[in-house]
Amino acid sequence: MESYENSPSTLAASLHSLGLRVAKLRLSRNLTQAHVARESGASISSVKRLEAGENTSLETLLRVLSVLGLEGRLLECLPDPEVRPVERVRHGDRERRRAREQSTTTAKATDWAWGEEDDA
Repeated sequence: MESYENSPSTLAASLHSLGLRVAKLRLSRNLTQAHVARESGASISSVKRLEAGENTSLETLLRVLSVLGLEGRLLECLPDPEVRPVERVRHGDRERRRAREQSTTTAKATDWAWGEEDDA
């Protein structure tokens, strides 16, 4: 799985798209940036950065979405982590508490290989 950090153009495009959507939703509700900032408790510059697709905090995004009446919609895009019947069966109905790094190397069966005789 490729890391999102390895593709800055994708990240920038996503931020820009998110900002445009927030701006359009705000305008469709006939709200000014100043009103959204005041109601959300964020600064006007934070709202402007969010709508411009620039880096801002997750807290600002959640506050602005709350003013727009969309705070619950963000969670809808993530699957419910409690619904995992196959994983629950695999782990004996125990809840996973940590993640483990995936090994990318194949372990050798033995240390011996053809053509590796020692010259003594």
